[in-house]
Amino acid sequence: MQTLSDEQSLSHYGRDWTRFWPARPSKVVFPETVDEVVELVRQARADGQALVPSGGRTGLSGGAVAAHGEVVVSMERMRKLIEVDEFEPSICVQAGMTVGAVQTAAAEHGLFYPVDWAAAASSQVGGSIATNAGGIRVLRYGMTREWVRGLKVVTGTGELLELNRGLIKNNTGMDLRQLMIGSEGTLGIIVEATLGLLPTPPEASVLLLGFSGLDALMPALAELRQGLSLSAFEFFDRRCIDHVEAALGRGFPLDADACPYYAVVEFEDPGQQNQEAALARFEALMEAGHVLDGTLSQSGAQAEELWAWREAISESIAPRTPYKNDLSVRISRVPAFLEALDALVRERYPDFEVLWFGHIGDGNLHMNVLRPEDWSTEDFHAAGRELSPAVFELVQRYEGSVSAEHGVGLLKRDDLHWSRSETEIELMRAIKRQFDPDGILNPGKVLPG
Repeated sequence: MQTLSDEQSLSHYGRDWTRFWPARPSKVVFPETVDEVVELVRQARADGQALVPSGGRTGLSGGAVAAHGEVVVSMERMRKLIEVDEFEPSICVQAGMTVGAVQTAAAEHGLFYPVDWAAAASSQVGGSIATNAGGIRVLRYGMTREWVRGLKVVTGTGELLELNRGLIKNNTGMDLRQLMIGSEGTLGIIVEATLGLLPTPPEASVLLLGFSGLDALMPALAELRQGLSLSAFEFFDRRCIDHVEAALGRGFPLDADACPYYAVVEFEDPGQQNQEAALARFEALMEAGHVLDGTLSQSGAQAEELWAWREAISESIAPRTPYKNDLSVRISRVPAFLEALDALVRERYPDFEVLWFGHIGDGNLHMNVLRPEDWSTEDFHAAGRELSPAVFELVQRYEGSVSAEHGVGLLKRDDLHWSRSETEIELMRAIKRQFDPDGILNPGKVLPG
């Protein structure tokens, strides 16, 4: 098992996409087999050495940060394809395989893994399960949790658990597999996963729509659902466009100044047989005054071009070290919640640039406050933390979640009480003690001290 401890490797493997904490692991190890992971955990337990499981490190909550001398356990060399079962259908892979590689392997067998997001090419299966990743098609296919058929996990005691073994039906008591999904590496290190697949879906087309205001979003979603089979409804505000234009080096296909909000809407369109239905829905929304502008893809290439205006947002604003809040409320409450939240942020920090985008079809909003270029990262993070309690109080008032899909990690560890009761938190602590009695797995993450 290779070990690295040079400064560049420690910095690279010791953090995720957040930049608010220093990367200070003691070393990075690269297991290649399940047995090596088992031995690594057992030795770490004997030595009292903390471990931080590491996948593609595309997380946005500090869940993969090693800031206190932990050993980073990189899974990137455990990326074997074990089996594709075309009858179930399912795919079994080691945890270090990227989600994009899973999608490619499935496609080679005429199958489809539906969970997808912009970082799928670099994020790994183990990390996506540990964070219960969502992405752009939750509206149609749900979260990662819906697709995990089986797991192999090494607990904090060095025991290897084989959970559910890929079964579709298994009614033999508590499903420990579900505890591992979304636990962010605090209960065990995922080493292998069996994921459900689907037949290849029909071709899809994309509408890019410009909306008159927040109050138009829910009527538009309802109207489009009446005549089309939607797989995604992704919105972004006008301010996002400037950043994506600069990143992509091309102009927005609509009049960017015509509308305050835009959405990418994907729908099933085999052989483009639903184009007329889509245009009819578009015209109805125009007549109602909900939609002011729009365009419809005429090919797969055009659909990808339209998708880029939503998928490129996160990467385009990354240099500004945004302070992110990944929030959710019930779908019907999104417009009122977003309006109240936008007013709150602008009142507290009128000089900050705030961008909104997200998965409007499943109630998930991403609030991104961009760091002014003359502010240090530390001062900006502190300002964000000062704002968060008011934001989370509003989330609680709307009975929502302070983390819809990014997880808790370090970023929201101390804010968990806004969405979970003290009884729930204590039960989670008790579960942690059962799987990791010495607290060596990703310590300090998810659960407040």
